[in-house]
Amino acid sequence: MCRSGVAIGKGPALDYAASMARLVEGYRESPHPCPYLPDRLASLDVRLMVDVTPAELSELLAHGWRRFGPTYFRPACPSCTACLSTRIVAPPFAPTRSQKRARRNAARLTRSVTVPRVDDERLALYERWHHQRESQRGWSENPLDAERYAFDFAFPHPSVREVTFRDPANGNRLVGVGLVDCVPDALSAIYFFWDPDDAPSSLGVAHIVMLVEDALSLGLSYVYLGYRVDACPSLAYKARYQPQEILTYPGHEARRPVWRIEQRPATERLTT
Repeated sequence: MCRSGVAIGKGPALDYAASMARLVEGYRESPHPCPYLPDRLASLDVRLMVDVTPAELSELLAHGWRRFGPTYFRPACPSCTACLSTRIVAPPFAPTRSQKRARRNAARLTRSVTVPRVDDERLALYERWHHQRESQRGWSENPLDAERYAFDFAFPHPSVREVTFRDPANGNRLVGVGLVDCVPDALSAIYFFWDPDDAPSSLGVAHIVMLVEDALSLGLSYVYLGYRVDACPSLAYKARYQPQEILTYPGHEARRPVWRIEQRPATERLTT
């Protein structure tokens, strides 16, 4: 999927002033109701950047930033630290029974890794998936046309890959699409959506397990999962992938971030 490189923690922090990245716009959001914890206020630091290299993206991820299209963001909430930046530590990762089962269920699918693209098939799949989330979890409507999809999901970047799952027993139907960033020491899971009617059970779980397998085969250290919020069911599931590290100090341009290992007891993991 991508080549391995030096690990985070070796070498100086990214000097943004001397980097290849070009900052188009940067701002901090005004506090607003949190989409994950409605009784709290949320705010993000946001940067719109282009020409970000894989090495620079690696540093941004290590400092708690996430990428979606050309937009980079991390929490800057005024009175809350519930969003935990998480990454799976790949070499000792051992899937739980349910994660192994999800992996087996997906074995009949054809998995491909390419660059992102925009077409009617992907737009229709996203629409079906999001409509199901709206009805089951109360998500707000989020219509997506080809232009918006290209900006958010297929924005050109040297790190981005698209992972697709197709069902050869169902006319090679597209049943899952994931976006992943490849940086010198890690993979970063950006987004995943699937067919709510035709995808095998827990395809999203299988996708994460396969990313860890990819990282191991490439000699990479981590798989970034983004933000975990233990009080929010939509994000709390990330704790099931162990061992993982939690960002305790995001650092800044002049200081290294601090990550701590979190290893949950095996009895707790086996219940997931």
